[in-house]
Amino acid sequence: MVENLTIYKNKKAIIMAFLFLLAFRAAAQETVNTGQLTGNFQTDFQFYNPDSLIGAPVVPEKLLLNAFANVNYTFKNFTAGVRFESYLNALQGYDTRYNGTGIPYKYFQYNNHGLGVTVGNFYEQFGNGMIFRSYEERSLGIDNAMEGLRIKATPYKGILIKGLIGNQRNYFEKGTGIVRGIDGEFTFNDIFESLSTNKTWVSIGGSFVSRFERDKDPIYNLPENVAAAAGRLTVSRGKISLMGEYAYKFNDPSATNNFIYKPGNALYVSGTYSQKGFGVLLSAKRIDNMDFRSSRTATGNDLLINYLPALTKQHTYSFTTMYPYVTQANGEFCMQGELTFNIKKNTPLGGKYGTNFTLNFSKANAIHKAALNDSTAIGQNGTLGYSSDFLKWDGKKYFQDINITINRRLSRVLRSSITYMNYLYNIDVIEGHQGDGIMYGHVGIAEFSLKVSDDNSVKTEIQYLNTKKDDGDWAMLMLEYNIKSTWFLTVIDQYNFGNQDPDKQIHYFNLTAGYTKNANRISLTYGKQRAGVVCVGGVCRRVPASNGFAITITSSF
Repeated sequence: MVENLTIYKNKKAIIMAFLFLLAFRAAAQETVNTGQLTGNFQTDFQFYNPDSLIGAPVVPEKLLLNAFANVNYTFKNFTAGVRFESYLNALQGYDTRYNGTGIPYKYFQYNNHGLGVTVGNFYEQFGNGMIFRSYEERSLGIDNAMEGLRIKATPYKGILIKGLIGNQRNYFEKGTGIVRGIDGEFTFNDIFESLSTNKTWVSIGGSFVSRFERDKDPIYNLPENVAAAAGRLTVSRGKISLMGEYAYKFNDPSATNNFIYKPGNALYVSGTYSQKGFGVLLSAKRIDNMDFRSSRTATGNDLLINYLPALTKQHTYSFTTMYPYVTQANGEFCMQGELTFNIKKNTPLGGKYGTNFTLNFSKANAIHKAALNDSTAIGQNGTLGYSSDFLKWDGKKYFQDINITINRRLSRVLRSSITYMNYLYNIDVIEGHQGDGIMYGHVGIAEFSLKVSDDNSVKTEIQYLNTKKDDGDWAMLMLEYNIKSTWFLTVIDQYNFGNQDPDKQIHYFNLTAGYTKNANRISLTYGKQRAGVVCVGGVCRRVPASNGFAITITSSF
């Protein structure tokens, strides 16, 4: 019965969206200007082979599919759009609640003279997102799009006001909680003409968000309305920029904090200095009990209202991302510093073409937590949870990353990049594997890019990871050949030669070929994929091992 109802809803949504676009198109054709139709689509097929040696599970369907298509139509001040999605069934590593087909995203938008109104689905962010961020990250399977009403207004130059209300997307359904919010940003140099030529620019902003969810708990008296507020300030002058935001969330007992009644708070500060050939970044944040969702029983990446910015370097190489840090919403103290500088060409260190250095350091520790009294344990449900000194952090280490990258052009056709990373990774906290403790590791990477001709190029990566825990040491070799920016062929071999189990000292071999022309791209991959974690900005999802063949097709119009 439930399955039939879901199919009925999906068919009804598809028909309504199709008729809506046809009607809108027909109305537009009555005028000389018929508007503009744009969109894009992506299709990911993957065929799975079971492989017990690497832990690749048996996939009954053999072939799985993730696909989507966006269609947007703009006519004068009006914009309308829909997104069709199909998961038949969802690729391994994505939540099975995505399984199915439908149109979960559809909207109608009107903009005129500083006023914008959106009905339907939309994405939005207040400030740095610490109390509200609605966004899509397809690689993580995250889509918490709002469905409701949003209004944006610019009543005067330098003033932007946003207001919204709605429910969040929850796979092919909607979350039961109602989210309401308002945000304002004021740039003084635009508002006051006397400050328009001032070298110091100042902007302030403030946000307020509340969630309503009925209390049906048989044990606790839970707040049905939970509010959060945030204020931010940005000051910049010449080469220097300073930014800070403070957020406060009222008591919000939930499944992620063990149903404690302690309020939450977060502070994020950042400063930068940059000039030609030299730059410095310093940032820090403190988070205490700031997991905020539209459903108090949701866990994982479901129904998140807010986003807590990551303060660790967002690496891109395979081995530097093998053990990524996951933001700890219930409590963390983080800091990051980065120094970038260039050494001039035709100098002993800079060489003929100059050299670029980037040195980065990041660290995450537990915050200070103390029991409220002798008879109450820290974090005990149904209580205020614990007390915490804001200016004090715990000695317990979560993560640490020290890395340096050197980029240098060796000749007219050859470029190189050398990276070294030293890290500390708390498996107990980040992965929840109690008893595994802290892992220390080293990563070394050498990358070379050779321009063979005006149309052809070759790139090579050599990577090495050393650690005494988990799966032990790894080595990797990657070769990529590009022809006329149209064809490419990539060969990768990741070898887990340091695994303590000789049977698991495996080569993870991958071969990828692809073709790109204009806005169209197709790639084919065959090989093995190790189990691991995919992260973007401190938000992660676990990916199981796989063995098989994959096809990805993308296009836009």
